[in-house]
Amino acid sequence: MKLRVLFYCLCLLILSSCGASKKTSQREKNTGVVLNESKPKTSPSLNQKELIKKLIKKNPKLNKQTLAYINKYAPIAVKEMHENKIPASITLAQGILESGRGRSELALKSNNHFGIKCHTQWKGERVYHDDDEKGECFRKYQYVETSYDDHSAFLTKRKRYAFLFNYGAKDYKKWAKGLKKAGYATDKKYPNKLIKIIEDYKLHEFDKIKRKDFNYKKPKRNKEETKVFITKYYKVKKGDTLYSIAKKLNISVAKLKQVNNLKSNTISIDQVLKTK
Repeated sequence: MKLRVLFYCLCLLILSSCGASKKTSQREKNTGVVLNESKPKTSPSLNQKELIKKLIKKNPKLNKQTLAYINKYAPIAVKEMHENKIPASITLAQGILESGRGRSELALKSNNHFGIKCHTQWKGERVYHDDDEKGECFRKYQYVETSYDDHSAFLTKRKRYAFLFNYGAKDYKKWAKGLKKAGYATDKKYPNKLIKIIEDYKLHEFDKIKRKDFNYKKPKRNKEETKVFITKYYKVKKGDTLYSIAKKLNISVAKLKQVNNLKSNTISIDQVLKTK
């Protein structure tokens, strides 16, 4: 009798072990599709170096890695603010917090500075990290700038974040609390952490920068891109993604996929897409 029970337990152990290894294997295979991300263009310089000098003068104990992060990514945050109405202070504070000042494993290996998880619509590359649960799926990017673009798209294209844009681009406190309310993070102290970073490093100063002061210029369109707006078709070029094409056409990715009957975000060079 004891031998029979022992044999039964051994069988269960072997089966469960096989099941676990099978799940792990399936997860490792699900690495997603490599997307053609547009190579980022150099962002215009801000007065961030002057701001950083003043901060250090008043408080020499401020974290040097955080200051380096601000110096590097403030122009991108301001650009996103002008294009998407998200406070630059909020974008920067989230980037600093979520990426561990750009030094977390997720940021270093995946260029994911905002802890954005895969979700069902994501078809790009993915990595797995322990977060709220073990082995959660996170998005992987080729460039940090794409992570910033995707962060803006994540907030602007989801209904649960729509109320945030009623606050304006200078009310960082309401934005911080609103992000927690909308479910961006599960940490109860998330709003206070963002607000502390913003106020300690005077990130709200970047919210005051106007487009004309930023010396922000949209890149000139070449003749082929200009034709896009008067034709019904677009030919996919090297480096294009559905997101970049939709941005050029001033339509949503969902609309672009709908008119072309696309079931995924995968496109190929020389593929002809309908634009209307």
